[in-house]
Amino acid sequence: MELWQVPLSFSRLRMFPFFDLAHYVASILALKEQRGVVEVSVRSPLACWFSAMLYCFGGSVLSSLMLGEPPVAFLAKTINILLASSVWYLVFYCPEDIFCRCFSFLPLRLLVAGMKEVTRTWKITDGIAHADTVYKDACLIMVAVGWARGAGGGLISNFEQLVRGVWKPETNELLHMSYPVKVTLIGAVLFTLQRRQYLPIAKHNLVFLYTIFLVVFKVKMMLTRCATSPFAPVEAAVCQMFFGSGKTPSKVKGESATSSNGSSVCDQPSEQHHEGAKRKQAKKTE
Repeated sequence: MELWQVPLSFSRLRMFPFFDLAHYVASILALKEQRGVVEVSVRSPLACWFSAMLYCFGGSVLSSLMLGEPPVAFLAKTINILLASSVWYLVFYCPEDIFCRCFSFLPLRLLVAGMKEVTRTWKITDGIAHADTVYKDACLIMVAVGWARGAGGGLISNFEQLVRGVWKPETNELLHMSYPVKVTLIGAVLFTLQRRQYLPIAKHNLVFLYTIFLVVFKVKMMLTRCATSPFAPVEAAVCQMFFGSGKTPSKVKGESATSSNGSSVCDQPSEQHHEGAKRKQAKKTE
């Protein structure tokens, strides 16, 4: 195989069963790491199973809702549901926690995480293609559905938490967007531009380059144990330039405190003049 054929062959990979299995393993292991989930698995296995399915198929649920399709359509994929349910059972109920201990081995965990990122690319492209068939040439809808399909598990995290009896609206992904949600949005924009032929690159080349980017940065973040987004410097510069984020919280608090006291820099001369008038009146009465 020649070098230029590698991206084309890569774009023809089948996700089932190995890549899908890696996605289920990584997603459900991430669920188990959430606070209080183990207690829920003992108290209510059904709620725990439903949360696990939302972690695995949240993108399908959200994208279906956005397109006016049945959100339970993912349940029609019986083999995938059985595979994900088997992983859920092994993660939470395997004797001596053997299954999770096996995947605590770093090289194996890196492999699973990398394979999960590959499925992210496929989900984005599938979502965009599906949206294009329903709403022809509607770029914003294509971006939204591709974003939802690739990062649905994160975008519906509040609903998933509610299934477990937890309500934390402050963890909304739109308020505090995580790196996977951000990079999925960027991918949805890129693949939409490519599909509309605004981006002069072949689809298989873009799939290959974007997936390599995802895998490399995911592995790097896991090895360095760094949760900082690689887009942080760009985000800070853009926010400071266009959205006035240069002010620090302390400055904003200081300004609000000044305004709440009813006095400002503009009010000081009038107040001083008023005080001077009072003193003159007092001298006259004396």
